[in-house]
Amino acid sequence: MLAVPTFCRHNRLVQNCPICSKEQQIEMRAVVSSSAPAASRPRTPASTSNPGGATRRTSGPSSPGRGRGERGVRVRRLARGADDGFHSGLVPGLKSSEDAERLAEEIAFSATRLRLLADEPPGPYAEVAAGDDVDERTWLAFLIAYLGPVDGEEPFASIERARTTWSSGQEPAFEGITPGPRSAFDAAHPMRAVEAYRAWAGRAGSQAAAFTGEASWNPERRFARVFERLALPGFHRDARFELLVMLGRLGVYELRAGGLQFGGENEVTVAAKRSLGIGDPILLERRASDLAGECAIELDVLDVALHNWGRGQRSGFGIDVDAEPDPVVLDAVRDALGLG
Repeated sequence: MLAVPTFCRHNRLVQNCPICSKEQQIEMRAVVSSSAPAASRPRTPASTSNPGGATRRTSGPSSPGRGRGERGVRVRRLARGADDGFHSGLVPGLKSSEDAERLAEEIAFSATRLRLLADEPPGPYAEVAAGDDVDERTWLAFLIAYLGPVDGEEPFASIERARTTWSSGQEPAFEGITPGPRSAFDAAHPMRAVEAYRAWAGRAGSQAAAFTGEASWNPERRFARVFERLALPGFHRDARFELLVMLGRLGVYELRAGGLQFGGENEVTVAAKRSLGIGDPILLERRASDLAGECAIELDVLDVALHNWGRGQRSGFGIDVDAEPDPVVLDAVRDALGLG
């Protein structure tokens, strides 16, 4: 009787998967080379030398005519802790207790940050939380998300320098600003996202109407629908998510993340794929929800946590990077991951 091929969770034959073959102690099979005639195979790009002796690779005939909108392939090398036999069903992509410990610390730090934003909002966050005019509060939140706080003694200096009022209709003063690590700011086209945002709010009648949507929506559905509608030119996933979390946490609108809105090339999505061990967006959302539930945290806590963990460098996004991570959350996450 012929053996039925077995596929793993990565949609590969088990014996061809470097992850699952190791987990199930199955010897990997060598990948069989193509049987196609050599003439039909794509040619390997040739190497050429410049007069100075340096060698460069050409990318074939299509390189000189590459369209303006096309980008070259970027290869990311992610630092990983040593495989020490760590395993957790909540983060099946991790094989290192060092990586898991660092993720636990970033989750606890992110929880601390969101608590401080709600209880003791620093800088312009306080104006978003307690201002009198909802249009001005919303506009300031947009500018914070678009430019992003930097790390250091004056995290909001560029935001304060650039800010204008919504009612004036004036362009923000972007000259000489320093964008934060999650900023959507594009120095080549600084007004593209701003103009798109003003037009978006104008079509809805007001910013409040645009962020409120249907009165019957619950906070989770409102978050998801507005996130979709905020897919504006120059306003990427991280800035949109941060804006909606900020507006919800600071009490401007009833917004609460029911999903992490994975997708695209951003630090959060890449880090989630790595730690949660799956690439499918639906399964990623499910595993992220399971992780948050077992750690007894709100889902939006994972956003900044995954961003910082994926970068391998902590940013405070408005609070001191040396702020003590919430010990209660840290203990809960470590217990959930089996790091006790």
